[in-house]
Amino acid sequence: MQRERVPYDHKLNKTLELLQKPGLLLAASKKSGESNVMTIGWATVGFIWGKPIFMALVRPSRYTFEFIEDSQCFTVNVPADDLRRWVGICGSRSGREIDKFGEYNIATTPAQTVAAPTIDACPMVYECQVVHYNDLIPANLTPEIDASAYGGTDYHRLYFGHILGAFADPSY
Repeated sequence: MQRERVPYDHKLNKTLELLQKPGLLLAASKKSGESNVMTIGWATVGFIWGKPIFMALVRPSRYTFEFIEDSQCFTVNVPADDLRRWVGICGSRSGREIDKFGEYNIATTPAQTVAAPTIDACPMVYECQVVHYNDLIPANLTPEIDASAYGGTDYHRLYFGHILGAFADPSY
């Protein structure tokens, strides 16, 4: 898919709507070149430190966590409708078990600004360089969120990704 550079807030309402359902696809590579993808449903976009930032939450238990830690970058890919089934698979199967790209014949292209893949079938992509991260502080959570989202374990790391490039299909 041919994409053009667009402002980071291009169709942002649609991105945030799809974040809730079916989810967005976060992809990252290790320095070795190996790549992985996962579905994310917890994230936001804003302007922090004078930069457009995509803040994504990733649990340390997720395989993709290792990839972001190694490369300090990621892409967020906004899926087309025909990828809904695969988005579900990426949210329920670990890259430790299967190569999600290879197993499902999903084509990727290297990002233009970071060392991570973009998913060809996605009409919108954000290319992000980690500029900061924070580990969620359990003691600062309300008890109801802690109980419903964590049960006392596997708290997220919040990655603040400087959006170095946002790219969209011209028809998007």
